[in-house]
Amino acid sequence: MQFSCEKVQLLQAVATASRTVASKSAIQSLEGLLIEAGNGLHISGYDLKTGIRTFIPAEVKEPGSVVLNARLLGEIIRKAPDDVVTVTCNERLMTKIDSGASVFNIIGMPAADFPELPTVDRMNSLTIAQKTLKSMIAQTNFAVSDNESRPIHTGELFEVENGILNIVAVDGYRLALRREKYASADSETMKFVVPGTALSEVEKIMGDTEDTVGIFVGQKHILFSMGDTELVSRRLEGEFLNYRNSIPKTGKFSVDADRRDVIQSVERVSLIISDKLKSPVRCVFDENMLHISSSSALGKASDSCIVEGDGENLEIGFNNKYLLDALRASPSDRIRIQLSSGVTPCVIVPAGEEKNFICMILPVRLKANEG
Repeated sequence: MQFSCEKVQLLQAVATASRTVASKSAIQSLEGLLIEAGNGLHISGYDLKTGIRTFIPAEVKEPGSVVLNARLLGEIIRKAPDDVVTVTCNERLMTKIDSGASVFNIIGMPAADFPELPTVDRMNSLTIAQKTLKSMIAQTNFAVSDNESRPIHTGELFEVENGILNIVAVDGYRLALRREKYASADSETMKFVVPGTALSEVEKIMGDTEDTVGIFVGQKHILFSMGDTELVSRRLEGEFLNYRNSIPKTGKFSVDADRRDVIQSVERVSLIISDKLKSPVRCVFDENMLHISSSSALGKASDSCIVEGDGENLEIGFNNKYLLDALRASPSDRIRIQLSSGVTPCVIVPAGEEKNFICMILPVRLKANEG
């Protein structure tokens, strides 16, 4: 095998495919990348759960394939001079990588040892703009559960109906939902759950462009096709939460606020909270004013910000991280906070007409000496 290509393109392809390489595995080839030279260059990484295969143009003098250690290959390409990189592999799998005056010789592994990426039977498909899906994942994935006792909630629900794609994440303490129109779909209704870890990689691969991503749904796997890169992941099976019944339809109180003002106030009172010194933030919704405070072994902190509306002095406590995650994820600069009592869920939505984002947070019970 022998091929040549630009360093920048090769480095980007290696970095992309390496996202799904196993850091440590009993199967040595899973710590490597499958390099296939033929009509251009294909580079694949796979950890038996999620796989990435990406393509770049290359001048191939002799086709062939080999598996190379992903970490070592990435470091070699990264440190190589900014020049054309030539890779040559002989029948004994001794692989020579040279760029300018830099030359490396490393031992490869047989391509036959690399597990084959799953084939997706493509029962249904969905097409949506990359920048749209990218934002939808970014604004929901924070609420994916990390509790393996309910595997279905370690993923996000994709639900297609009435020309709209809903993406929902839930972890037992909060729920995040984003809805947008999609470009096209094979079926008017679809439901499937994608692991949150796979979606994190999809988000990183996609660009902020109108270029589309194709989502192909198989019986056991899902394929995301993004230009010259494909990501395949297993589907999660099980009964996902009935999110529509979980979100309160209305709130007794409704308060509008500048999202950045609330974030800054919560960040300030969170300075005395840490993983070791856990403490809720106490929020008091007064007339046109939100008072926020916290108390821990380090001391006490308080802050206030202007809002529109009257919560009639309603007092409610939140996990500061969960509240900040929801505020930062909101796509609108003006938010509407809907509440009914200090023990019922709080709902955050954009303050405008467009209700394409919903985040629900369960409150934390406050003690008399907190805040």
